[in-house]
Amino acid sequence: MLVTTTYLEQTFPDQLDGGARPLPAGARVEQVEAITPEFSKFLYRSVGSSWNWTDRLGLTRDQWDALLRTPGAETWVLYTGGAPAGYVELLGRPEAAGTEVEIMYFGLFPETIGRGLGGGLLTEGIRQAWQLHRRWEGFAPVSRVWVHTCSLDGPAALANYTARGMRVFRTEQEETEPQDASPGLWPEGQAAQPSGQRTGSGSAAQSAQ
Repeated sequence: MLVTTTYLEQTFPDQLDGGARPLPAGARVEQVEAITPEFSKFLYRSVGSSWNWTDRLGLTRDQWDALLRTPGAETWVLYTGGAPAGYVELLGRPEAAGTEVEIMYFGLFPETIGRGLGGGLLTEGIRQAWQLHRRWEGFAPVSRVWVHTCSLDGPAALANYTARGMRVFRTEQEETEPQDASPGLWPEGQAAQPSGQRTGSGSAAQSAQ
């Protein structure tokens, strides 16, 4: 299958187009400051299983936890009626010209697609990306926010990014075979163990508490 990947960016905060439909009453976007690998994978699979997200499915729990503990990594969750409805995962990386923030993952749960929530969630995600350095000591001001999306993603994804003021700076095409996005929560043998029986890094153990 020929897959097209499109790379988009913003290089100034005022390029964000905040004209998306406002989130409805009762909806909110909140940062999950002490996110666990279980909750992160729940979000990833709930959004990505329809769009062939497979790049993290083979990770062990400790490997997933290490990604979440990376300095500059943040997860912002959309809640409607008290339940998760979508999320944005950000990763800030210090570069010579300032902090660059990649939108690692963005999307809605299947049952919330078509309700006009995507534009509001993405607007808030980009807004928080531009402010990421304020939440991380030692990070320089954000100089760029970028993302890549491919033709396997949701049909509205690219249009949503451009509607928020993101500009295409590169496209690529390659032949690829979509992978199976249906494995269980963790690879065999990688489930969390009871307290006192775990192995692995201290940060991973702490995240399960």
